Amino acid sequence: MSLMQLLPQFVFYSFVSVIFIQVCYYIFIFFKLAHYKITEQNTVQEHPVSVIICAKNEAQNIANNLPGFLVQDYKTTHEIIVVNDNSEDDTRYVIDEFKKTFKHINDLELVQEAKLIMGKKFPLSMGIKSSKYETLLLSDADCVPASENWMKTMQSAYTKGKDIVLGYGAYFKQPGLLNKIIRFETFHTALQYLSYALAGMPYMGVGRNLSYKRQLFFDNKGFSSINQIPSGDDDLFINKVATKTNTAICIEHEAHTLSQPKTSFKSWQLQKYRHFTTSKFYKTKHKFFLGMYSASFIMLYPLLAASIVMYPIWWVPLCVFGVRFLLQAYTFNKAMKKLNESDLFAWFWLLDIWMFIYHIIFIPALWRKPKASWN
Repeated sequence: MSLMQLLPQFVFYSFVSVIFIQVCYYIFIFFKLAHYKITEQNTVQEHPVSVIICAKNEAQNIANNLPGFLVQDYKTTHEIIVVNDNSEDDTRYVIDEFKKTFKHINDLELVQEAKLIMGKKFPLSMGIKSSKYETLLLSDADCVPASENWMKTMQSAYTKGKDIVLGYGAYFKQPGLLNKIIRFETFHTALQYLSYALAGMPYMGVGRNLSYKRQLFFDNKGFSSINQIPSGDDDLFINKVATKTNTAICIEHEAHTLSQPKTSFKSWQLQKYRHFTTSKFYKTKHKFFLGMYSASFIMLYPLLAASIVMYPIWWVPLCVFGVRFLLQAYTFNKAMKKLNESDLFAWFWLLDIWMFIYHIIFIPALWRKPKASWN
């Protein structure tokens, strides 16, 4: 049999192999989030909490979003630490106005840049060092809690032996295709890191909604091992310190945070490039599993098209693809409900094709040097 005669079978079986890999990810990893059941607690003990928000030229965001953190329904002692990182706008004056009304604000004014410590790590480290309480709850100046029970719900996820709680940082729902693209990518990322955590392989968290214990930070010498990398104060730190036993997730809708999404593709692209540049510093096992999933995703649609064209029975590749499609639809439907993104479900098949393009666009970021700025 000639090479040209073997080629259709080679393409088809390669396609089947890619589908098999994808199906394994859905069944053994992504089903973890889809089938996750939130445990109802009869009584929730509230512990003192330090909320830390870093701001650099964020006067408008502080004015708009800080009230959401200040009016939390949390009866136990807590503090809101706002780290003003060398802002040149009116951030300081906005914070001072809030301090007149809310006595639990502790602001930290940084007036000098840290040498050889890149990105957000220095201001965040200073905020953690100045915190009074063991439970730290981190967010960003451009975020607002989805409810007044955010603080209570996030800290209630701590059970015996847990030092880290991974939350979900959503984006506001707005009209337009770009909003759906941004929110779907955010959902898809959360599907991965939350499912991996439930599967005993936590590899990242998002700084928009993340909690860990103060002692964990100091026991691991803070960000000292990643200070030379501009970003990574959230995902790289969690990648370093998270284990299958010390990490929990909190996905209740009341525990989400909300942010305004980028309004142009270019600005969102720059943001995603910055995030991608940190993933090459993950642990080897995480890079392997994440890389295999991305590689199978990139090969999926080209092999599907080639199989339909080249394989003698064109509908067989479609049937094979249908297995993955049905598993994906089932998983996305359940996971989107849990993360309050159900309106995206009707679009998932089209956005899934977009994710193929997304991988092609952003894969080059893995070889780029990280940008030195965090804001």
